[in-house]
Amino acid sequence: MLSMIKLVVFFLSVAFLASAVDLPLKKYLNLAALKTMVAAAETEAQKRNVQVTICIMDESGNLLFLQKADGSGLNTIQFAQKKAKYAALYGRASAVAEESLKKGDLGILVFPDGFPNRGGLPVKVDGKTIGSIACSGAASEVDEAISQAAIDALLKP
Repeated sequence: MLSMIKLVVFFLSVAFLASAVDLPLKKYLNLAALKTMVAAAETEAQKRNVQVTICIMDESGNLLFLQKADGSGLNTIQFAQKKAKYAALYGRASAVAEESLKKGDLGILVFPDGFPNRGGLPVKVDGKTIGSIACSGAASEVDEAISQAAIDALLKP
């Protein structure tokens, strides 16, 4: 009986140590990160004299932040969300979908949450997507540049 108790204690100890050691450390977009990104995006939009909607999502495409500038159209609310969701879920710029469509790949139109329009970018840390940002309201290249300025502000050394 004593050896059985020792055996159970041993296996419980091993199970506890294994689970404690295997827990990963996860990086995510916290409130401070969101504020940094938004401030940089607003500054870049002002510098370029454009009004945009800014959308930030987590790596699963859940909305973390959404702000429509006074002068941007109502349609930019959905456009920014679609661009950001694509970037978050696929871990690549929404421009990739746009380029695929330009090359004749109509399949991109039926991809789940596919949106072939430039302006959404993934936020990557150590090669892993931790979220995304997208802007909408200016020319697509400008939307993307504003998004990139936000990421640059967050990840600057």
